[in-house]
Amino acid sequence: MRIGVDIGGTFTDLSVSEDGRIVGVGKRLTTIDDPVRAVVDVLTETIERLDRDTGEVEVLVHGTTLVANAIIERKGSRTALLTTAGFRDALELARGRRYELYDLMVENPTPLVPRHLRIDVPERTLADGSVAVELDTAAVERAARALGEAGVDAVAIAFLHSFRNPKHEQLARDTVLRANDTLSVSISSEVAPVIGEFERTSTTVANAYVQSLVGRYLGELEERLYGIGFRGRVYVMLSNGGVVALETATRFPIRVLESGPAAGALAAARVGMELGHADLLSFDMGGTTAKLCVVEDGRPRITDDFEVDRVYRFKRGSGLPIRTPVTDMIEIGAGGGSIARIDALGLVKVGPESAGALPGPVCYGTGGTEPTVTDANLVLGYLDPAYFLGGRLRLDERAAADAIDRLVAQPLGIGVVEAAYAIHALVNESMATAARMHVVERGMDARTLPVVAFGGAGPTHAAGVARILGSPSVLAPVRAGVMSSVGFLSAPLAFDSSRSRRWLVDELDWPTVRTIFSELEVEGAELLARAGAESVTHRRYAQMRYLGQGHDVRVELRDEVVGDSDALADSFRTEYARLFGRPGPDVPVEVLTWRVESIAPDPDLRGGGEPSGGDALKGARPTYVAAGEAMADTPVYDRQALAAGAVIEGPAIVEEPESTVLVLEGMRAVVEENLALRVSVEGAPR
Repeated sequence: MRIGVDIGGTFTDLSVSEDGRIVGVGKRLTTIDDPVRAVVDVLTETIERLDRDTGEVEVLVHGTTLVANAIIERKGSRTALLTTAGFRDALELARGRRYELYDLMVENPTPLVPRHLRIDVPERTLADGSVAVELDTAAVERAARALGEAGVDAVAIAFLHSFRNPKHEQLARDTVLRANDTLSVSISSEVAPVIGEFERTSTTVANAYVQSLVGRYLGELEERLYGIGFRGRVYVMLSNGGVVALETATRFPIRVLESGPAAGALAAARVGMELGHADLLSFDMGGTTAKLCVVEDGRPRITDDFEVDRVYRFKRGSGLPIRTPVTDMIEIGAGGGSIARIDALGLVKVGPESAGALPGPVCYGTGGTEPTVTDANLVLGYLDPAYFLGGRLRLDERAAADAIDRLVAQPLGIGVVEAAYAIHALVNESMATAARMHVVERGMDARTLPVVAFGGAGPTHAAGVARILGSPSVLAPVRAGVMSSVGFLSAPLAFDSSRSRRWLVDELDWPTVRTIFSELEVEGAELLARAGAESVTHRRYAQMRYLGQGHDVRVELRDEVVGDSDALADSFRTEYARLFGRPGPDVPVEVLTWRVESIAPDPDLRGGGEPSGGDALKGARPTYVAAGEAMADTPVYDRQALAAGAVIEGPAIVEEPESTVLVLEGMRAVVEENLALRVSVEGAPR
């Protein structure tokens, strides 16, 4: 038995697999004050429901929003920074440019380390790795003692050019720990050994800031799991879709930043491959946010250009840069808990603020007073108040309607149902706009990509979003409401290692490049072996750009390319033209960073299951299926009773305990062999 657990902003989801098949799922509200409690409770409930014992579970794979939340809410350790003399202000100088040129009141993100805790020490390593000024260890020791007296718990060390020569950082770490062994220390040559002083420093500071918090959390999780009889191994999902042991996650907690969304995209890719779609759009809409990700050739796209805690949520450059491999996705404040209101212009606005798990949507009866997307879906008849979470949470339709009437319908002078539909339609438009931009920026066309919909709210909104995008179909996998936790069970042990070494492609020293790749592969293989991997394969990449450009492109290196400079340059030019729709300038090409992704074999996990049997048609209920029309009785189907080959004509509603699929008028849904629901969008009225 293997278990995947995902802690989201609203719900904590769990999936159980045995012999490669999902045998049980669980879902409950996240306990914000103590996230581990929800994990333990949903695990205990699900195992008891399966009439099994916790001691039978061999592996638990976990993902959490703890790292992102700690940075956003500034709940990490009191952290200091040791850096090269003269460079302590790199965190505030950043790249020296404004992300919003015409905003005279533009705000920059607040550094995680205040200026008085940023200490520069005498040392200097040059760009070629040679040492110009030896490290002053006495200054480091004095700083360590002073920081301890100042109540500092964590220290980040980021020296100039340490990605070429890490010796000064390693010596400084040893010196700090000798002076004060209670401090948690992160060094940039291990956390982010890549070119780019500002980004490397920011990433290392963030890692140090959350390291103690994550260490305590994972230690408590393991302890409380063992307290209920668990005796297996605990793994943690990384932001790039790989899985590592607790030791690695504790050492590099910044790599766990986007673990839950990464698992969802991985699950969507698996579903797509089962149905013959290597290219698709992953659409994950939960209680707090919607995440959209392009899957290409059966794999979610990966990037190392990421920001957290943006001052303006959708303004690139307004957040803290993190240089670590993450699944390339766009995240917007559009979830079931997104709050609807009337703005200063008298228009409906939805999100990005969310009611979350507490106080939650009004219909939950847990203290929420502002109408949300879930409240609107309930009023529109898309959700069954007696069947939410399989009946474990009874929804209050009257309270939802009253809130929408008071705060949206009356100010607009329209009916409650019309106001609810405005909320539903507006959030669909917002998500479709974000999806179209995300897909186009990656050189693809949304009109060619099926949408794989999951998350508690995803299947309810997917048909509307796909219709706006012009996508051919929606694929709603079985157990869509807990798909991120299923993604944990399909994720292999994996780790991404990198090293910056800048060369013009025409001047590459291939023997040195092969040595770099070999060292990175050994590093990855050893780390995964400690986590239990019996065999490991490696994928090689290069971060490349045209000489003089400020941004680079990730290029996978096939075996025949390694050693052939012309073939490497051609690979980059091909990828550049694919991404940007045109060839690049006639200038030299350079490599900035070499990467190796070390991967163990995929776990055995097969989709589908067996239908429960019985009559799939549960009955009908009034729903609002089209703008301007009255509520009309719409057939409701039991997802668990639908067998492969079943055909459903829209409008229709297909329910399972964790999510609800909305099939719009003019659309047809077919149950595939793996029990995924394929909703045809092409040809449906828009």
